Amino acid sequence: MKDKKFYTVSLEDIQSEHDIVNGLSEQQVVASREKYGENKLIEAKRRSLLMRFIDQFKDVMIIILLVAAVISGVAGEVADAVIIIAIVVLNAIIGVVQEDKAEKSLKALQDMSTPNAKVIRDGVEKTINSHDLVVGDILVLDAGDLVAADVRIVESNSLQVQEASLTGESVPVEKQADIVLGDDAVLGDRRNMAYSSGTVTYGRGRGMVTAVGMDTEVGKIATLLNDTKNDPTPLQNQLNQLGKILGVGAIIACAVILIVGVMNKHDLLEMFLTAVSLAVAVVPESLPAVATVVLALGVNRLVQRHAIVRNLPSVETLGSATVICSDKTGTLTQNVMTVVENWTEGDVNELSMGLLLCNDSRKIDGNWVGDPTETALSAWAESIGLDATRLLASHKRLNEVPFDSGRKRMSTINDINGQMTAFVKGGVDEVLSVVTHMEENGEIKPISDAYIARIQENNKEMGSKALRVLALAKKVVTTSDLEPTEIESGLVFVGLIGMIDPPRPEVTEAIRISKKAGIRVVMITGDHATTAEAIGREIGLLEEGQLVITGKELDVMSDDDLFNKVQHIGVYARVSPEHKMRIISAWKRHGDIVAMTGDGVNDAPALKRADIGAAMGIVGTEVAKSAADMVLTDDNFATVVVAIEEGRRIKDNIMKSISYLLSCNVGELLLLLIAILLNWDAPLLPIHLLWINLVTDSLPALALGVDAAEDDIMDRHPMRGNSLISKAMLWRIAYQGILVGGAALFAYMHGAGLLWESGNAEMGRTMAFIVLGFTQLIHSFSIHSATKSVFTSFWKNKYLIGAVVINAAMLLGVLFIPALNDVFKLGTLDAHHWQVVVIIMFVPLVIVEIMKLLKLNGKH
Repeated sequence: MKDKKFYTVSLEDIQSEHDIVNGLSEQQVVASREKYGENKLIEAKRRSLLMRFIDQFKDVMIIILLVAAVISGVAGEVADAVIIIAIVVLNAIIGVVQEDKAEKSLKALQDMSTPNAKVIRDGVEKTINSHDLVVGDILVLDAGDLVAADVRIVESNSLQVQEASLTGESVPVEKQADIVLGDDAVLGDRRNMAYSSGTVTYGRGRGMVTAVGMDTEVGKIATLLNDTKNDPTPLQNQLNQLGKILGVGAIIACAVILIVGVMNKHDLLEMFLTAVSLAVAVVPESLPAVATVVLALGVNRLVQRHAIVRNLPSVETLGSATVICSDKTGTLTQNVMTVVENWTEGDVNELSMGLLLCNDSRKIDGNWVGDPTETALSAWAESIGLDATRLLASHKRLNEVPFDSGRKRMSTINDINGQMTAFVKGGVDEVLSVVTHMEENGEIKPISDAYIARIQENNKEMGSKALRVLALAKKVVTTSDLEPTEIESGLVFVGLIGMIDPPRPEVTEAIRISKKAGIRVVMITGDHATTAEAIGREIGLLEEGQLVITGKELDVMSDDDLFNKVQHIGVYARVSPEHKMRIISAWKRHGDIVAMTGDGVNDAPALKRADIGAAMGIVGTEVAKSAADMVLTDDNFATVVVAIEEGRRIKDNIMKSISYLLSCNVGELLLLLIAILLNWDAPLLPIHLLWINLVTDSLPALALGVDAAEDDIMDRHPMRGNSLISKAMLWRIAYQGILVGGAALFAYMHGAGLLWESGNAEMGRTMAFIVLGFTQLIHSFSIHSATKSVFTSFWKNKYLIGAVVINAAMLLGVLFIPALNDVFKLGTLDAHHWQVVVIIMFVPLVIVEIMKLLKLNGKH
C-alpha cells in the first residue's frame, strides 16, 4: 500500500479489497502496525550538549585565539593566556545556552494531528490515540475534526476539508468518494483524498488510512527537512574570513618584527614576547564575545517586539536579506475569508439576513465557527448592524437542503415573522438557473434580460478582482414540507456578495518599507494564480512587468531557465514544497540572501533551506516552527520588517566594533613596526600592549555594540558580498589606525628625546602608553557614525560613556598607584609633558571630524 496512488483507484476496487464497513480486526491492526509502523513523525537526531559545546570552537577566529593563548602561556604571559581562554569559553557557553533555550522553547517536530481519532474496528466506532492509527483503519470524519493520517475517502456527505497548511489553498476543498483521478493530479486537486494536518470544516465522511507517520505527505516534508542542508550564516562566513585574514596578518607582522629585531641585535626573548603580544593585539580577542553579546541583546529586544530567534546569527542574517519569499495564506493575508463587496437592487439587510439564515456556522465563545465561507457571511451580517444571535433564534429553520457539489447550492426554509421563506445560496450561475423573478420597487416581476445582464456584469467585475462570488435568491412558500426541487425553483433574485481572504492591513506598508530598503518581496503560494495576482497587486508586491508563474509552468522549466527568469517573477501560484526549494536555490545562485516567511507544513523545507526562515507563531504548524530560524509570535508580516531593522542595527554595531578594534590594532602595529625598523628601543613593552588591549578591546567595543539604530538604516540597500569590511570601512580603519599609531609614535619620540627636547626611553614609553590608551578611548566616540559629528552623537550611548570612564580610571591607576607603576616600568610626567600628552591624544579626533566635514570619511 505504501507506494500505491489511491486517488487513481475506484471506490468499487477498494470495497472489493478492504472491509470499509467493519474496518480492521485487532489482529489486522497489530499486523499493519508491524508492517507500516506507528503514526508518528520521526525527529531529526539531536546533537549532544558536549557536541554543541565543541561546535562553538570550530570558527577560525576561535582557533586562532586558542593558539595565541597557548603561545602566550608558553612565553610566560599566563595572565593573558587565561584571559583569552576565559573569553573563548564564555563565548561558547553563551552560544550553547542560547541555542539550547531556543530548542526547548520551540520543540522539534510534533504531531500534526489531534490527540484522538475516531475509527471503525470490528464494526464498532472507537476513539483512540491518533498515534495508534494504522494503515487500513477506517477513520470517521466529522466537522471540526483534524485529519490524523492520509486517507482515501470512502464515504462523503457534503464533506469539505481545509488543507491550507499543506496546499496553501485558503478555501476548503470538497471531498468526494466516488471519483477517480489521473496519475498527474497534484496534491491540491486530489478530491478523493484527505491528508494529515487537514481540518474537516463541513459535512461528514469516512476514509481508509493509506499512510501513517513518515509515509504521509506531512511525513515526506519532515523527511525533506531532515535531508536539507543547513548552510553557514553570512555572519559566520564573514567572521571566519576576517579571522583568516587577521591570522595571516598576525603571523607576517610577528615574523617581520622578530627577524628585524634580532638583526638589529635586540634581545631574542624580548623580541619574541613583543611579537607574541602583537599577535594578540592584531587578533581582537574580544570580537567573538562582542558579536555574541550584541546578537544576544538583539534577540532579547526582538522578543519584546514579537519575534523569537532560535539561534544568534539568524537575526543579523535577516538584516542582510536581499529577498523575502513569503507565503500568502496566513502570512500576507489574514487566513479569514471576508466579505468585501455586495450588490443588490433591493435592501442590503435582506441580502445579509438571507445569507445568515441559509448558513450552518455557529457562534461559540464570541467567535463564528464552521466553514470559512459561512463564518464570513455571518460576520458580515453582524458588521452591518444585524443582531445575528436574535435573528437565528427567532427565525427558526424549518427545512434544509444541504450543499452538494452537483447542485452547488444550499437551501433553507425559515419562519420569518410567521411567514415561511425559502432562501437559496450558491454559485451565481447555479442560482440563476432556478431564478424566474426579480423584485422591483417592492413588486415581484418576471426577471428581465436587462436585469440578468446587470447581475452578470457585477459578477464579472467581482471575479476580475479574484473574489469568490455567491448569489442569494428567495421565495415565500406555504409549507415547509417540500422536495429539494420544489424549494429550488421559481425563485426571486436577491443579490450578490464577493469575498476574499484579505491582506493583513499592515502588509502594504511593510512591503513599501522593504522596497525602500532594497529588499525584494516575492509571493509563493499554493492558491490559484488569479487570487494570488490580485492580492499581489493590491498590497504593492507585484509591479508592472513582473510575471505570475504556476507550478505547472515551473515543472517544465530547467534549473538554468528558472535561474535566468527568477528576478522577473513576482508571484508563484499552485506550487509544491519542492518548487519552493527550487525558487530559493535560484535566488541564492544569484548571490542573494534569502528570507522565507510562512506558517504551513508546506513551507517548512523552504524555511530551512532559506538563509533565514520566519514561521508564524499563532497559526503556524509545529513542523514550520521547528524548521524556522525565527518565530513571529504575533503572526504579523510587519514584524519581519522590524526584525530586518534590528538585524541591520546589529550588523552596523558589529561593524563599528570591528572598525574600532582594527583601527586601534593597526595603530599598535605601526607603532611597533616603525620603531623596530628604525632600530629604536621598543616604544611599548609586552605588558603595556597586553594591558592596553585588555582595557580598550573590551568595554568600549561591547558598548558600541548597543548603539541605537541610525536614522537612515531602512533607507539604504543591503550590503552585498561576503566581506564584513567594505571599501569605505577599510579606508577608515587604515587612515584612523595611522592617526592612532602616529599620535603614540610622536609621543614616544617626544619623550625619548628623538625630537627637539632631551628625554629617555622610559619617558618615551610612558608618554606612548598614555597617548595610545587614551587616544583609543577617545577614538571610540568617532565610531558612532561615519558621517555625523561626534558633537551631535556624544550622548547617544550612555554605556559607551560609562565604559570610557571605567577604562580611563584603569589606565590612570597604572600611572598613579606606585606598586602598579613599578610593575609596568613606567615613569612619572611633569606638567609640561602632561600638556603635550593631552594635546596629542585629541589630535586624531579633530582630524576625523575634519574628514567627516569634508565628506572624506566614507559612508556606511
